[in-house]
Amino acid sequence: MAEREKGAKSAAMGRAAMGRAAEPAFAIGAFRPEDAEGIVALFRAVYGEGYPIRLFYDPQAIVRGNRDGSTLSIVVRDPAGAVVGVNHLVRTAPFAGVYEHAAGLVLKEYRGTGVMGRAQAYLYNEYTPSQPQIEELFGEPVCNHVTLQKGVIRHGFIETGLEVALMPAEAYMTEKSARGRVATLDVFRCYVPKPHRIFVPAVYEAVLKGIYARLDDRREMVLADSGLAADGSTEATLTVFGFSRVARMAVSRAGADFVSRLSGLEAEARRQNAMVFQVWLKATEPWIGQATELLRGQGYFFGGAFPRWFDGDGLMLQKLECPPDFEEIVLLTDFSKELLAFIRQDREEVIAVSQLTV
Repeated sequence: MAEREKGAKSAAMGRAAMGRAAEPAFAIGAFRPEDAEGIVALFRAVYGEGYPIRLFYDPQAIVRGNRDGSTLSIVVRDPAGAVVGVNHLVRTAPFAGVYEHAAGLVLKEYRGTGVMGRAQAYLYNEYTPSQPQIEELFGEPVCNHVTLQKGVIRHGFIETGLEVALMPAEAYMTEKSARGRVATLDVFRCYVPKPHRIFVPAVYEAVLKGIYARLDDRREMVLADSGLAADGSTEATLTVFGFSRVARMAVSRAGADFVSRLSGLEAEARRQNAMVFQVWLKATEPWIGQATELLRGQGYFFGGAFPRWFDGDGLMLQKLECPPDFEEIVLLTDFSKELLAFIRQDREEVIAVSQLTV
């Protein structure tokens, strides 16, 4: 049977099942190679061709990712075995033990039935604890609605930051759920604790203490008062996401050439049309204090704390070369609203300082 015909028949069966009972019949489980075509069909049904991670339009890439562990698919199937929902765990951090919960979606006919709630409960409370390679889960629930935020907060994730203007409106064109670029909340849940020492830039001491006071792991916090690494050069990597126009830079060492190295990476990112810039600094290194001040001088403002990002924690700062729409950011919890207020104020202060130094 052709995939489209199979999907149509499965959707009809799903609607019929919902007509007979309050909740449709479905099964949740780990990925099987025969799910790959159904995952692609699901993404096209929900996003058209607009989802920025192109892997989810390539069945063979989905199979390879599940085989090598870089992408883990957790699938919701209807009684006929067709894919009606999916969640993914993907490696996006420098440390392989951190997985991001990304690309969770469900067929329109199954929304409002509790399917995704049960799928998330399985993912967080059954599947992930059975995977010894996963030490920390990370999520980026979008902020054009609170549905995804409710799901992660309900399951014990902690809000640690907010990425302003991360996703393009084009990613939500099919569902018409965003008028401009969309912010995402940063949330983490610990599965394998790793207490360790982190260094805190003075300018962000108060906000970081507030974040870490709520964390589900322990940290020793020390004020960062050292300069850049005296010997050696800056070690950093650049990743540019073309569709979303986002550049991500992970700095594992900040040497005397930090500013020039950063400028070079930014220039390369602009050649690839990036307009959102994010920098992660190692919070386990005392040079983070001076590196933060140098970044603020270049227009970067607070983004958030990223537990276990480098195995040890990371600190993210961000810069926008597009207008943010803070009024369109929709948040669920009082704490996340406080984070947004701080980030908005910090950006204004950074801009004011940058204008004085021009």
